[in-house]
Amino acid sequence: MVDQKRILLVENSEPLAQTYERYLRSEPYDVVHAFDGAAALEALHNGPFDSVILDLRLPDMDGLEILRRIRALDAGPAVIVITVDGQISVAVEAMREGAFDFLVKPFSADRLAITLRNAVDHHQLTEIVDTYRKEYARQKYFGFTGSSPVMQSVFRVIEAAAASDATVFITGESGTGKELCAEAIHLSSPRCDRPLVAINCAAIPKDLVESEIFGHVKGAFTGAVSDRDGAAKAADGGTLFLDEICEMPLDFQAKLLRFVQTGTYTRVGDTRPTKVNTRFVCATNRNPVEEVAAGRFRQDLFYRLHVIPIHLPALRERGGDIVILARQFLSEYASAEGKSFRDFSKQVEQELLRYRWPGNVRELQNLVRNVVVLHNAEVVTVEMLGYDNIAPSIGGSHDRRVTPDRRKQAPSESNGPTDTMVDVELGPLWQMEMQCIEHVLNVAGGSVPRAAAMLQISPSTVYRKRQHWRSLESDKAS
Repeated sequence: MVDQKRILLVENSEPLAQTYERYLRSEPYDVVHAFDGAAALEALHNGPFDSVILDLRLPDMDGLEILRRIRALDAGPAVIVITVDGQISVAVEAMREGAFDFLVKPFSADRLAITLRNAVDHHQLTEIVDTYRKEYARQKYFGFTGSSPVMQSVFRVIEAAAASDATVFITGESGTGKELCAEAIHLSSPRCDRPLVAINCAAIPKDLVESEIFGHVKGAFTGAVSDRDGAAKAADGGTLFLDEICEMPLDFQAKLLRFVQTGTYTRVGDTRPTKVNTRFVCATNRNPVEEVAAGRFRQDLFYRLHVIPIHLPALRERGGDIVILARQFLSEYASAEGKSFRDFSKQVEQELLRYRWPGNVRELQNLVRNVVVLHNAEVVTVEMLGYDNIAPSIGGSHDRRVTPDRRKQAPSESNGPTDTMVDVELGPLWQMEMQCIEHVLNVAGGSVPRAAAMLQISPSTVYRKRQHWRSLESDKAS
């Protein structure tokens, strides 16, 4: 049986109403007739309709007023207005008020049927879109902000994964919100009332990783003056988040694998195993498959951890989310700094959308804060972006700048370190990266914090990378 759509026919002429009902007799419609405006409003109050055929000339009230009341309804029906020849201007006004289409008397059965079919289809499509927006299009999700389809997909995966104890493996560039993702998983899980313990594997010296995660007993090594529980014990009943998992020392990965498989571990210097109930979430900004292929990450550990993968998109892949996030940061920082900023100029929005954002959300956050601290106005203009300070780039690459003609705006070719070209010899990525960072360190006078600010990375990243390069050079020498 064909599902009948409900149609409200508002027509004060009984003969015309009967004619229109006869026109629609072969169509899958349940037509309800209202003689005047009061009866129409009562019918609308008593039940939903898919479309309304509304004669604008009613005895008791203006048809446009009924149209306005219909448009005020949540997911109101599509309205087709009826007018007479010579009153096309009234029909045009009705269209401006939100009518779907209009018919001029007299009209044929085919014209009515086609117009009504289009109106019903439009109403159905509107209902589908509204349902999608209500159920899926969340602009805020825990600490995340974003309404782009790619982020909506991420939110749904997080929501589905949260209820399980399965291990989650988060990937994405630096600054995309991997720690926020781990927090969202934990806070929406049944373990939300227990601790979320985060360990940054890249920030811990490799000889202390085991002690930090498993703990140690007194006298286990020099400096172990007392027993100490590690992150695994602290996360008992909760979630253990292993950030930058691909930085974990290879010799410890076998012990971590056993811990993930059995839920038991042994503190450094102890002989008694400890069992905990922990949910694992890990993250990396590297490609884990490449790390496995290169022998830097155990394949068996990767497959044990890579149960539910979540990839966080780069900011440049999120479209309009860039402006949404920028407005959020602008509101937060303007309030904190007591500034008057309310919005961005259209030109600034275009620049924000065009820029590639290699530092992702973190870089956008720093840019907005810089503007708020250094300026005060209601609208952010392009002149406030301060390209040299906010979006420094090495080598003048077009797609790493907010504007392509920044160099033309500079009074000279030697305004600062960001204008210095870098001659990088092609080779392995780590060697090119080393050349770049060492060059910026020279320009910064050897100051790691200043160089890190110019590169828009943390000083600890510079220290860690230089230490890694020195170990590679010592390995070659030996």
